[in-house]
Amino acid sequence: MQKSFTVLLVATLALSACNSWRESRVNPSNWFGSSTSAPPPETATYDANALVPETREGGGLLSRPTPEDTSVPIAKIDELRIEPTPNGAIVYASGTAVRQGAYDARLVRVDSEENQKNGVLEFTFRVTYPARATNTGTERSRMVSDAINISKKDLENTRLVRVVGQQNALESRRR
Repeated sequence: MQKSFTVLLVATLALSACNSWRESRVNPSNWFGSSTSAPPPETATYDANALVPETREGGGLLSRPTPEDTSVPIAKIDELRIEPTPNGAIVYASGTAVRQGAYDARLVRVDSEENQKNGVLEFTFRVTYPARATNTGTERSRMVSDAINISKKDLENTRLVRVVGQQNALESRRR
């Protein structure tokens, strides 16, 4: 009982002492003044990349040069599927490479004025081959596939989806 009464008495005295420090600089609530209104800063209304630092020509001390794109179109497109999703569609393509070891397969969008005017969504199926020589192998061992997600906005005016390779191209029309 004695200890709790002593703790209560010390706490009460400490809190009452804070009253005399109300206008003091030591009190953290006095470190900043009261808020006032100010005009908003003049910036762009919407900047999607506000937190992304701008790149400089030449980079920094430890920066590396941008690697050269050594990809080429795949030899033959074997399959093209378009599967609807709630947010748009997934364009799935598979093809056969010239030789084994193809990697970094990707569908690269081809943007042209003519394609936009005609409602065509065109992709080039590109792969990268190793620098060293590799075997040709069987057709099954050279199969490569990739998929890309297309938004509803991109599909609104699209009537035809085309995937292009070296030897052929496959197309899918909207019904």
